[in-house]
Amino acid sequence: MRFRRRALPVRAGGLAGLADAARCRRGGRRAGLCAADLVQAGAVAPGAGRIVTPSPGNGFSAILAGWVARIAAVPWIVLGLAVLATALSVWLVAARLSIDTDTDDMLSAELPFRQDSRRIDAAFPQLTDNIVVVIDAPGDDAADDAAEALAARLRAMPNLFRSVFYPEGEPFFRRNGLLYLDEAELLALTDRLAAAQAFIGRLWVDPSLRGLAAVLTLALDNAAGTAPPTALAPIIEKVAAVTEAQKAGRPAMLSWRAILTGAGGEGNGTGSSARRIVVVQPALDYGTLAPAGDAIDAIRAAAKALNLTRQSGIAVRLTGSAPLAEDELASVARGMGFAGAMSLSLVVILLLWGLRSFRLMLITMITLLMGLVWTAAFATLAVGRLNLISVAFAVLFIGLSVDFGIHFVLRFREAQESGTGSVGALRRAAESVGGSLTLCAAAAAIGFLSFVPTDYVGLAELGLIAAGGMAVALVANLTVVPALLTVLPPKPARWVEDAADEKTGAAAGWIVRHRRGVLAAAGLLALGAAALLPGARFDFDPLNLKDPKTESVRTLFDIMEGDRHGPYSIEVLTPSLDAARSLASRLEALKTVAEARTLADYIPSGQEDKLIAIQEAGVFLLPSLTAPRRPPPGPAARVTAVASLRAALARAEQGEGRLAGAASRLDDALEALGAAPETLESLEARLLASLPARLEALKTSLGAEPVTVDSLPEALRGRAEAADGQALVEVYPAENLRDHAALRRFVADVRSVAPRASGTPVIILEAGRSVTRAFVEAAAISVVAIGLLIGVLLGRLREVFLVFTPLTLAALLTVAASVLLRLPFNFANVIVLPLLFGLGVASAVHLVMRARHQDAQRRLFRTSTPRAVVFSALTTIGSFASLGFSGHPGTASMGMLLTVAISLTLACTLVVLPALMAALGMGEQERV
Repeated sequence: MRFRRRALPVRAGGLAGLADAARCRRGGRRAGLCAADLVQAGAVAPGAGRIVTPSPGNGFSAILAGWVARIAAVPWIVLGLAVLATALSVWLVAARLSIDTDTDDMLSAELPFRQDSRRIDAAFPQLTDNIVVVIDAPGDDAADDAAEALAARLRAMPNLFRSVFYPEGEPFFRRNGLLYLDEAELLALTDRLAAAQAFIGRLWVDPSLRGLAAVLTLALDNAAGTAPPTALAPIIEKVAAVTEAQKAGRPAMLSWRAILTGAGGEGNGTGSSARRIVVVQPALDYGTLAPAGDAIDAIRAAAKALNLTRQSGIAVRLTGSAPLAEDELASVARGMGFAGAMSLSLVVILLLWGLRSFRLMLITMITLLMGLVWTAAFATLAVGRLNLISVAFAVLFIGLSVDFGIHFVLRFREAQESGTGSVGALRRAAESVGGSLTLCAAAAAIGFLSFVPTDYVGLAELGLIAAGGMAVALVANLTVVPALLTVLPPKPARWVEDAADEKTGAAAGWIVRHRRGVLAAAGLLALGAAALLPGARFDFDPLNLKDPKTESVRTLFDIMEGDRHGPYSIEVLTPSLDAARSLASRLEALKTVAEARTLADYIPSGQEDKLIAIQEAGVFLLPSLTAPRRPPPGPAARVTAVASLRAALARAEQGEGRLAGAASRLDDALEALGAAPETLESLEARLLASLPARLEALKTSLGAEPVTVDSLPEALRGRAEAADGQALVEVYPAENLRDHAALRRFVADVRSVAPRASGTPVIILEAGRSVTRAFVEAAAISVVAIGLLIGVLLGRLREVFLVFTPLTLAALLTVAASVLLRLPFNFANVIVLPLLFGLGVASAVHLVMRARHQDAQRRLFRTSTPRAVVFSALTTIGSFASLGFSGHPGTASMGMLLTVAISLTLACTLVVLPALMAALGMGEQERV
């Protein structure tokens, strides 16, 4: 590229270059720096024959030029101090920076809905920070035994678990469980148990393969005796199913609870899949990045030690607030690690392409990495922690800080390649681009800081850290870059305009000639985007921001599929249990409420009639459940028992109907299995291991007693009635609250009766409103503050209009893109629009300020500035795009929307801005 030069008298500023040349003659060339550097205004360009001056600058630009000249005079001292600062920053970050995974802390604790939530947490601390252990097993017996064993194992570790809540395992519910059945269900059960009394009595005496074979043999030979044929056939089918599963190597256990109670009806033979839930409250260690890590590891180790594994047919999964936080932290860390590596790789590639110099790329990357470490140290000192949003500061810094380096080194290279020496090129770069870099850093910082005054603490912390990062980036690029360019100067070369520059200039010329058409098209796009604005949506549900591939989230969704309420219950704190009962009755009158539950709901209804039925059942069942037991059989006794059973099965096969088919199936299964001693011992365990516990539970349940509030177990009472008498009301919705309209109706109805209600639905709705309000406030602050800043510093209303018009169009198009791409705004990506003005203003400012001092727009677009703008935007886009590949949906949505926003900003800046400048006559006159 050929540069137009003006001959001017030597100015005082040129003495620095002469002094450098003098030092060079005295001390020799230092790291290739001097080269007779007559470089400042008044320095003679080699071979030019004319005096060269930089673009006119103000006092601040002169200060920056003097600053980099002083840096160039002592580069090794500057670099030594930079390395020392980096080392101290690494130590500080490693020692003091923490990560807060509590999403509740994302919003100000002063918000009314957060205060209501904290009131409930204070009254019922055992309901917070829980781990929900979900146990799925092939039948009720296996599920009961697994849950009881695991709960007992966890209770033995009080140092890791403050509480273990498994209601079904409480002695109270074992004794009084029958009272919680409907009266019709209870009568049906007692009738069934009465009919099977002899069957139960024989199995109590001999709960072995020998005893089961004897009972089935007797029943087959005398179907009208021990059990009716309609009840016998399903039992034989269940036994056959377990036997077949053993032969096939599949886990299966006979469910005696299903047989005794009739649960599962005509099921698959082993009892349908059953689920039990154990809720534990871990002792959290906030001194680590995984506060619940030790407790989670202990649960998994206990499950493995108890053989509660998928190989045995039992799945133990974890969800709840603690595992969700742990998994989210791991997901964010993986996503940020990948995004950081991808971002750095893309930046390196783009720098090599854009700067066309390995040495310049290396200088820019060294500065970038030092600045990143300094910014992390700033985050440690200013905030002390990172939240699940502010962890993105690293990728944001990579994408934004490199912009400063690109503009500085390209302006340095442009000055150098026009014939200016190294020190002079540094001064010219600082003088010509330093002011715009400072302005852009200030604008970006304003964009980030715009969230600080809002109630959105999560983004406010990111904004504060990122704003500090902009200051760090500016300082690093005005200190470390000049020092590195001094000790590692690129080889000077004459600028040769390449095809890309020619095409850029030609494109700018086309835009200028067709400016009216370009502006008309931009206006139509703006109208179309405005028409789509009503379709913009905010996703209030934080579950949609969690990684659905993590175990805790998958398990939570699995629970929600089986429970239409899921986690979406509203909680209301009342002064007393009587007040809770009264409120619950009023809430249940609402159409949107399915149920309002208090501690009183754990008092069974119709106890008098139920106790009579239980006592009558005990009269004929208890004698059978107190007889002495036979010793367990040996191998030979098992073989004999199976042989006798097969003989009875063969006789039954001669009959007709379902019983004959069941007998044939079991006979075939036993024949295929064989009669090896170890095989039959294993079969006995599959068929009868759970029987003694079920019979003991039946025996215990026949001793039910009247239930009152005072007799309820403390573990249950403490979750519904506080020590000071306050009582909790849990309100469950009648609709699916994954529908936002249903959620709003439910919350509005409940709060019309209980204004201080809290719980997940209220928090989701109010948090969404708070974030939306924060977004509007931040956008207003960002636009007004940046507008004032640019207006004051540029001093021309026309130039403020030129800077903001492309940004406004880009903002409209970004919102329209979110609608078309079905990418709703959420808690993570809501930063995009305020940030768009903070970041997008940089490109427009660089072009407008360069246009002040450039002949015509065609020549403007053949300088280094458009190249710097393009490659700066590309590095930013590449950095943000890497976030889009994160497995964490919140991080990915932020990356995708930021990528769209910056891409549209670049397009509007390079297309709409030149057309506006031409329409307003800027840059069309040749300078004298």
